[in-house]
Amino acid sequence: MIRAALTRWKPAILAGLALAGLVPAGAQAVDKEPVSLVADGWAPNEDDSWLFDLRSGQYRLGDGVRGYQTPQGMCVDLADVVLALDLAVRVDKKLRRATGWVFDERRSLVIDRDAGEVRAGSQSYRLSATTIRDTPAGWCVDLDSLTKWLGVPIVADLSNAVLRIDSKEKLPFQLAAERRARAAAIRPAAQFDLASLPQASRPYQGWATPSVDVVASAGFVSDRRGGSYVQGRYEIFAAGEVLKQSFDARLSSDNEGVPDSLRMRLYRTDPEGRLLGPLKATHYAAGDVSLLSTGIVASSAPGRGAVLTNRPIERPDSFDKTNFRGDLPAGWDAELYRNGQLLAFTSPNRDGRYEFLDVPLQYGANRFEIVLYGPQGQIRREIKQVQVGMDSIPPQKTWYWAGFAQENADLIEFGGRRRGPFRRGWRGTLGIERGLDTRTSVAAYAHSLVIEDVRRNYAEAALRRSIGPTLLEVGGSYAHDGGGAVRASWLAGFGETYVRADAMRGWNGFVSDRFLSNINGMYSISVDQSVKLGRTVLPLHFDLRQIDRRSGISSLEASARASASFRALTFTGQLDWARTKVPIGPDPPDNLTATLLANARIGRVRLRGEARFALSGANSDTRMALVGEWAGKGDAEWRTELGYDRGLERARVGAGYTRRFNRLQLSGFGEVASDGSVAASLSLAFSLGPKPHGGWRVSSEKLASRGQVIADVWMDDNGDGVRQPGEAALAGVPLTAGHAYVERATGKDGQGTIDGLEPFRPVLIGIDAGSLPDPYVQPALPGVVVTPRPGVATRVALPMVAAGEIEGVARRDGGNPVEGLALELVDSEGRVRATTLTEFDGYFLFEGVAYGRYKVRPGKASAAASRLDSGFAIAAVPGKATPRVRLGTLTLKPLRRDVVAQGAAVTGEGNGARAPPTPSPDAEVVTPDVLALPVAP
Repeated sequence: MIRAALTRWKPAILAGLALAGLVPAGAQAVDKEPVSLVADGWAPNEDDSWLFDLRSGQYRLGDGVRGYQTPQGMCVDLADVVLALDLAVRVDKKLRRATGWVFDERRSLVIDRDAGEVRAGSQSYRLSATTIRDTPAGWCVDLDSLTKWLGVPIVADLSNAVLRIDSKEKLPFQLAAERRARAAAIRPAAQFDLASLPQASRPYQGWATPSVDVVASAGFVSDRRGGSYVQGRYEIFAAGEVLKQSFDARLSSDNEGVPDSLRMRLYRTDPEGRLLGPLKATHYAAGDVSLLSTGIVASSAPGRGAVLTNRPIERPDSFDKTNFRGDLPAGWDAELYRNGQLLAFTSPNRDGRYEFLDVPLQYGANRFEIVLYGPQGQIRREIKQVQVGMDSIPPQKTWYWAGFAQENADLIEFGGRRRGPFRRGWRGTLGIERGLDTRTSVAAYAHSLVIEDVRRNYAEAALRRSIGPTLLEVGGSYAHDGGGAVRASWLAGFGETYVRADAMRGWNGFVSDRFLSNINGMYSISVDQSVKLGRTVLPLHFDLRQIDRRSGISSLEASARASASFRALTFTGQLDWARTKVPIGPDPPDNLTATLLANARIGRVRLRGEARFALSGANSDTRMALVGEWAGKGDAEWRTELGYDRGLERARVGAGYTRRFNRLQLSGFGEVASDGSVAASLSLAFSLGPKPHGGWRVSSEKLASRGQVIADVWMDDNGDGVRQPGEAALAGVPLTAGHAYVERATGKDGQGTIDGLEPFRPVLIGIDAGSLPDPYVQPALPGVVVTPRPGVATRVALPMVAAGEIEGVARRDGGNPVEGLALELVDSEGRVRATTLTEFDGYFLFEGVAYGRYKVRPGKASAAASRLDSGFAIAAVPGKATPRVRLGTLTLKPLRRDVVAQGAAVTGEGNGARAPPTPSPDAEVVTPDVLALPVAP
């Protein structure tokens, strides 16, 4: 009752303090809008005012809801409820309307006070004179009416000044609160560097049995143009270790099931640069490799050869462009996104790869996501971060790159070589980059290439300089036959506007990968701008390019692209225009082409579409494709396809069915075309991987191309971190991998396997403490960091220990409780294991604390906001003898005025001493096993 009375009078107290200048005036919002008197004569007054806590289960929502006791019952401030529940509702007091939706986009809410009507979803309600009352804070809505509009029961508990929401189904704000609580429990180490956490590494072995991914298909085709035939294909990808090196191999067949090519690679990758001793290499490889691309001479090319570099593994080849290339089996598709914008869509080429070449980069952060879609409904995502700016290479740091390869040739080819008309031969590049200062770097390269069946040697150099929010690179190249070329590129970022300009010019018949087909000049400029339309951000892209050829032919190309996301729909639309001028005769007609890429989700159906239309010119390349996928019963998926190709004058429709098993995936697909052509296929996909103690396991996950972790979980009774013979394995313990919750749990033997991890990217493997059935059994470690390698499994130990609690009361030096102060629980290694907020009376509690030595301290930001000394700390040691540690009352000293003025730490009362915490009269006696002493920061 005392708390309720204090809460009830809190607005009046705040108002008085604001008048006295002791608290900011914003502590109590005052609206100068006139207050209405309704028919019953009631007017808002301090005697009827309340300040409620809004709670749902164990969660407190928002910062309080203001309300009034009226003759008809309780009313609450609508704006406070909207903020507390995070509703998509906008209140416009001038128009006397509120619009938006609550909990579900399909449940709209419109409050029209002038019309006297409320529409909530499909229902309508009339407004009476007392439903909404005007108060100094805003609209005070009758609580019973608000409950009907929102569709959830809100009950006022006046004795405790609490509004309670009890709903059978979990609402969005409850799910969000659970996710935040779950995240805090799962990832207590997310706020510090992974390098500070326990590490687990797998030593390279002379032989590690590889994991194998298998995709096989058989089909029948009856084509009106190509005849009837039966085809069978397979692709086998294996990854493991040999001679203490990683290796992978990919064997693929043609449509008749005959081996077509065998790619093999022996390599090692270390993001920390600890390879080959003084060379400090980050990567080396021999076999099937990809070569470096540069601005003027070389483009990225795959082939059989070798590479060596100490460049960061995520660094792009060129400062303003990058390339993405990878294996893509038959029947798979790939999409490329940059910062959420859909850029491109591709299918596998004849070599079974996907390629996104010369992808432009923006100044600043570039987040690329490559999404791979399999014919059995598989989805694989690859995330790559590329930073472009002044810190592209650290000062006084040197990066090198060396490689050679036979272009577009697999290590082992069957059935003869597949020759192209030109440019198939051995090539090599040697390059070095040096950071001169924080803004300047230089690079030099030597190339030897076969272009148009002629061996050509080049020297290339570049200078890069950061100027404000821009990055400029100028370079030149000279060929041994006397040809030369220069290039200037400029990237800039001004707020939400990104500009990219590029100019290249060659002379004396200069020929390279960038100057083919008689090209001697290329000039381009592009602009990216994000436009905000309400809640929707619309990224726009415009570019203009001119190409000059030695024959006198000149081409001018322009494109405009817009991308948008509306709820479950993401699309990119693009217009491409090209004009060609010839020195002799009439110019060919202009070409105008429109392209649309789209992703959408309608209920359970996911749609992917691509359409290309030739709007004018000689280009007749018009085609469309639409793919729909949805989940069936159990582990089944359905797939439908619609397509049209104007060049073939053919429309087609297809349907497929996929059944997922624990060990494999089966898929069937059939297709018919408008010209009478038919096709049908049956596909099988599975992976094989070795078990830790011998034997093989079969999985529907990709084991060879991804990393694996095997976690051992047991009850560590003596707390030494090593499993003893008498310590029991724990079954059913849920595991986590990084920021994602994975549906993996330990078996009866205490082992759990996590598949599908990104290779060579550190990830924190831990235990989902929030889902443990016993809160007094907790992980002994915040997790173990693993850097996975493809095809092999890394083992980690995750001991569990008994847990207790730590509680206490935080008060200011004057005796007043400290409410809302963030406290941190720090382990003996200096890691923050948990955080909590003090209650209104200063009480705090850390639950599920694994036995060990800790200290409790205020968070720096929270202490600064409360003007308290952030250097205070107190030790606590929960253990078997005292599982519940009661720290009593902790007295926190305020910051001195000279500290606030200087922004420096205070060293106490003259000599840096801090007063020990003052225990409350009813605090328990501290035993020797429980330390409660001030700890120096």
